[in-house]
This record gives sequence, structure tokens and C-alpha cells, in this order.
Amino acid sequence: MAVPESVLEKIPHLPESPGVYLWRDRDGTVLYVGKAKRLRSRVRSYVTSDHAESIKTRALMLQVAALETIVVPSEAHALILEANLIKEYHPKYNIALRDDKSYPYIKVTVQEPFPRVYVTRHLVNDGSRYFGPYTDVGAMRRALNVVRRVFTVRSCNYDLPAVAPERPCLDYFIKRCKAPCVLAQSADEYRQMINEVLAFLDGRTNEVIGRVRDRMELAAESLDFERAAELRDALLHLERMEEPTVVLEVEGGDRDVLGYARDGDDSVVALMRIRGGKLLAREHHYLENLEEESDAAALQAYLVSKYLPLEDRASEVLIPFEPEERELVEASLERTKLHAPQRGPKRELVDLATQNARHLLEELRLTGEEADERAGDPIYELQRQLGLQKVPRSIVCFDISHAQGTDTVASCVWFQNGRPCRAEYRKFKVKSVEGIDDFASMNEVVGRYFVRRVEEDRPLPDLVMIDGGKGQLNAAHAALDAMGLGALPMISLAKREEEIFLLGRSESIRLSRRSPALRVLQQARDEAHRFAITFQRKRRTVRTVTSELLRIPGIGESKRRQLLESFGSLQGVRDASLEAIAALPGFGRKTAERILQGLRATAPTAAPSSTASEPAEPAGAPAGSESSSDSSTELT
Repeated sequence: MAVPESVLEKIPHLPESPGVYLWRDRDGTVLYVGKAKRLRSRVRSYVTSDHAESIKTRALMLQVAALETIVVPSEAHALILEANLIKEYHPKYNIALRDDKSYPYIKVTVQEPFPRVYVTRHLVNDGSRYFGPYTDVGAMRRALNVVRRVFTVRSCNYDLPAVAPERPCLDYFIKRCKAPCVLAQSADEYRQMINEVLAFLDGRTNEVIGRVRDRMELAAESLDFERAAELRDALLHLERMEEPTVVLEVEGGDRDVLGYARDGDDSVVALMRIRGGKLLAREHHYLENLEEESDAAALQAYLVSKYLPLEDRASEVLIPFEPEERELVEASLERTKLHAPQRGPKRELVDLATQNARHLLEELRLTGEEADERAGDPIYELQRQLGLQKVPRSIVCFDISHAQGTDTVASCVWFQNGRPCRAEYRKFKVKSVEGIDDFASMNEVVGRYFVRRVEEDRPLPDLVMIDGGKGQLNAAHAALDAMGLGALPMISLAKREEEIFLLGRSESIRLSRRSPALRVLQQARDEAHRFAITFQRKRRTVRTVTSELLRIPGIGESKRRQLLESFGSLQGVRDASLEAIAALPGFGRKTAERILQGLRATAPTAAPSSTASEPAEPAGAPAGSESSSDSSTELT
């Protein structure tokens, strides 16, 4: 099958995340809409097979000229979006859904004095709140059953209080309803109960569980054991509800949602069109040569130059942040209002658009490169939290380790797109610092690392990270500044409170402990600490072995090496027999006796002497010849 080269180049760089793909012909007509749990794998299957078993798929691929993808948070979202797009475009190769059914919602008529809760498949702009859509109807039924068990929501269709029956129905007598229809329950009490229903359907189950548990205990104290048992059973149902629902509020009008992603001088704006409460399309524009322009200026340029000329603009545009001159932009857009939501369902829509913008930016950057170099959402989140213009795909982290001022060493680990790149690990012996001085040690190590990096013309990292506080950060920055690299983004991470310090900022940044961006920094910090302390312990061990053997009269460097090669370690020499040592070439019985007498007189747990400077290591010593399991390079 002759699949266009432009499509083949795009496939390796698709993300392995849920989404929807659209095959288009040369005229841009949508031929097929499909959903995928992993976009890259699913789309690749179309071009790696001849589809001999499927005439329809072969015919489809013969007409394909372009590929479009939309990233979504989960497979369930992909299922819903696929159905919406099929109804919008009526693709030739999709199964025709003649009944035109849609996914069900739970509807709460909050605009009524005595709201009702029921299932519907139709969204109506009447002020109600809709929860869903539910791809798993069983989950929806379980949620509705819990509502009916825990809360006494009316099941009748009377237009209360204008139209009401003369007497309550059976639900009142079996305690499934408190009969607001005959004013046995006040409107305020009923509204309070509806607020709890909304909290439960909104995913705030813990709040409702706490209230139900209080009621159960109160009923038990009042000796109303039947009611307490009912509440106990309802509590069990609530605690089993793990799957939160998706909230959809129909507020009238259509929406356009903008997502924004930036990497240095390039950025992407993704436009997602929502019409009638359904996501129907995604468009995008690349912005180049931003240079020193702010993100607010870039977004404003898009709104004025690209979005304004569009004929099918919505009455509301959800944006990720405020443009530079909002009032001026809104005046030019006339009937279209801008809104930058900070939380809730609207913010989730903006986050989805932003995720698609990141996907498109990665697609642009990775043309001709390896797909494994795709930056994930935590890396973009880190960029946003730190206010960086360039995505921190490559992060180096430095750490210092010593034993009470002796054997001071340092480590440098490299993370690429949130993953360790062990080939770029480096370890250092600190040379110019005596005693305990972490600031001076950090200054020396950072300077040596970047001097060599520049001399070898190797790429510089996008973000430099220091394990420590403000002092270590300033010491490291002084080393970079002396080389003319002071503009390189640099932060430090303090371990106690997980505070992030930035240059030129007096107050630290504290991210949520559950933040994926913080987790990336913690992984780099912990890896640098592990690597540094492992190297420091090896150095200390080697120094201890060297000093103990060389203190014995008649033992020089060659005999020391011969002993370690024959018996493996200092403890192996200590445990060896007199005859085994005497049998070594160049040794004898008297030399073996001196060795064993000298080693066995020294306690195995004796601490190494603290020296201001470390003895020079002869060529061929174990520290100089050891190979690290981390595939790192030692910079001496």
C-alpha cells in the first residue's frame, strides 16, 4: 500500500497514550475515525500489514493522504470522542449508527425547587447539571442506586410545588422519600440533601461518607437501629464507589478551548471546538521566532492574527492564561468573551487542549529523531511551575558527599525527559577544598564540569539542579557566571521541606507532594545523592586498604596490588593462612608473618584517620581502575 511519506514520518512520534485518530483523503475529507488505547501502536498497525483479511481496510489505506490525532486523558474519553466525531463527519468507512444513540448521563434538575435525579441521553440547556457521559452503564446504575439508597430523592415527575398530589406515594411509606409533595419535608431541608447528592456525583465521596457515618452514629445513639442499619449498608456502598464521574454543565452557547505549549522560540496553540456540548474538531497553529517575547504576548498575537479572522467563533473562549491586553483583545473579538478558568470542568478542558498542544510541539521537534525523546506531561508541568521558556528536557543534578570533611567527592547525574541517562553520569574528586566546605566544593565541581563541557563542544543541559539550599545554589551560579553561562536556568532543591530555590527570587517554591513535576526533581536529586555516596564510600574503602597495607614494613605498591589480586580484599588477606601468603612470588615466611601480625593487630572496624589531604594514589590503584556500574566517567 502506498501510504504517503508524510504519514509514515509522523507515526513513530505519536504518543503511547489514549486518543482518537482520523484518516483523511487528499481533499481533507474524513474517511475513518478510530479510538486507541495507545495511539502509536494502533496507527502503526495500519501500515505494517497488507490487510489481506480486510477488504474494507485495504480500500481505506489506498485512499489515505493525511493523518490527524487528538490526545485525550483516558480510553473512556476516546470512546466518547470517537462517537461524537463519527456523528459529525459521517466517515465512509465507519459503521453507520442508524439509531443515533448517545451515552447516558445522570441529570439533576437543580433549577427546580425540589430537584429530581434521573438518567437521560439528551442534553438540554435548562439549567440542570449533567454527570457523565457514562461509557459503562453498569457504573452509572450503581451510582444511581447509591443515591437512592442513601438519599431520599423524590422519584415522581410532579412540577412541585405548583402541581402536587393529595397524598404521598408508596416511597414515603417505605422511607425512600420524605414526601416534599405534601410539605412533609421543607424546601431548605430537601435542597441540603440535593447538595450532598451533587457532592457525591461530583466525586467528593469522602465528604458524603463522613456525613452518612455521623447520621448512622446518631441513629444508633437514639436507639433507631433500623435506620442505623440502613445507613450502615449505604455506607458500604459509598465506600465501594471508587470511580469518579465526569461533570458536564450545559450553560448555553458553544465554546472554543485553547491550549498552549512552548519550547524556546517555538510554540503551538491548539484550538478545540465544542459545539452543543460535544468536542467536534481540533485545529492548531505554530508560532515561530518568539525570541524574548512572553507567553502572554504570544497568545495575544494568536488571538488577534489567527483566531479573529475565523468565521465560526464561539461565544466563549477558554484560554490557559491571560493575554497581555485582555480588554483590547476582547474588544476586537466583539461578541466573543475570554475566560481563563483556574479549576473545575472548564480547567480540565483547557488542560486537555494544552496536552494536545504539547503533543503537536513534540511532533514538530521530533521530525527525523527518535520517538523516545518525547517529553512527557511532567516535564511540561515543571516548565510551567518554574516559569521556564524552554522545556527542561535535559536536567543535570550535582551533589557533594564527604566523611566528616575527608574523601570529599561529587556526583553529576543527567536526566533526559525525566529518565536517567547513565552514559552522561560523572563523578569528581574534590581537589581544592580542605575540610567541610560544601559551598566551595560545589563551586569547584560545577566549574570543572562546564569548562570541560564547553571545551568538548558538548550540548549544555536545559536545567541545572543543585542538591541543597540557597548557599549551594549561589556557589554553583558563581562558577557558571565566571564562564559567561550565568543565563543558564538553575535551581536547588532543599531536602527537608522540598523547597525549590530560584536565582533572583527571595521566596522558595513549594509544589504539591503529589506533583509529577516535583517527582521528577526528587528522582534526579535522589539519584545524584546515591551516586555520590556510593563513590565516596568506595574512595574511603580504598584509602583504608591502601594505608593499612602500606604501613607494614617491607610492603610496597607492587606487593600490595599482588595481595589484593590474590585474596580479593583486605579482609581476605587478613583471613588468609601463613602458608598461602608465603607461597606468593617474592614473598616468604617472614614477610607473611609481618603481614598477618600487622593486619591482625588492627581492629577490622577501626575508623580511617581523618586527614586534611588525601594521599596520592599510585597508577594502577583500584580507585583509578574501577569501573562504575552506572557507566559513568570519573573526572579527576
